[in-house]
Amino acid sequence: MISPAARDALQNWLSQQRALKGAAENTLTAYQGDVADFLAFMTVHKGDAQGLGALSKITISDMRSWMAQTRAGDVGPRSMARKLSSVKAFYRWLSEREGFEPTAVLSTRSPKFTKKLPRPLAVDAAKALLDCVEIQSDRPWVSARDVAVLTLLWGCGLRISEALGLRGADAPLPEVLRIVGKGGKERVVPVLPAAQAAVAEYLRLCPHMQSDDAPLFRGIRGGALGARAIAQVMADARMQLGLPATATPHAMRHSFATHLLDAGGDLRAIQELLGHASLSTTQAYTAVDTARLMDVYNKAHPKAG
Repeated sequence: MISPAARDALQNWLSQQRALKGAAENTLTAYQGDVADFLAFMTVHKGDAQGLGALSKITISDMRSWMAQTRAGDVGPRSMARKLSSVKAFYRWLSEREGFEPTAVLSTRSPKFTKKLPRPLAVDAAKALLDCVEIQSDRPWVSARDVAVLTLLWGCGLRISEALGLRGADAPLPEVLRIVGKGGKERVVPVLPAAQAAVAEYLRLCPHMQSDDAPLFRGIRGGALGARAIAQVMADARMQLGLPATATPHAMRHSFATHLLDAGGDLRAIQELLGHASLSTTQAYTAVDTARLMDVYNKAHPKAG
């Protein structure tokens, strides 16, 4: 059992992350689970509920025991690294507040893992996927809805949560959308005519009454459409087309970035369109191979002539 003092400290830290740093709810949920699991382990490991004084005395050996037990629970190195990052962030805050030295926790090394590059779809595969989705449902309005959502992911680079977060007041879609993304960061996204047309067709066929404050995209019964439903639509389409398991809704956003770069788009501009805080994240999205980079270099560099 986690001590009341430790539980209160965790809640206070989460509140600060929400208020001062604008952390997304999904991030806060992950933080809470990671740190609560860590505190629960230490309670069992030490044989007593860990108050704030005890938490300040955790050793490198204790940290190794926690990591070993967590990894034994079939947690991969990537997830382990995330959990350790959550615990370190909490400890940084707690040590400043309580005035103790957090070296044992902060010096714990994260497990090494190979960072997987996202796999965008080829242009013809993305087009085939939309064509397949268009005829997948026996309800024409549902097919139009699914095409509209996926067109927003591929054509505007929206996250699935951003597309599903659109409201009735956003329709008809303007030439540019103001999107509030992760951490409350706002960005301006141009809307392609194809995306405007896809959403207009969905709204023409949708049987559910639209209102400004209601979700733009609806489920069968009229409630908000969930991300899981779109993931299933993609899964069904990729099976029919023989596409790999990496062909997910998020892969359409990856494809948006890669296809823009392939067409000569500027990496910094694409970073803005995606709403990435770091250019390195954008570089990972735009899975550009070395051969293409060398081709650009040879054509553009003044010494290459």
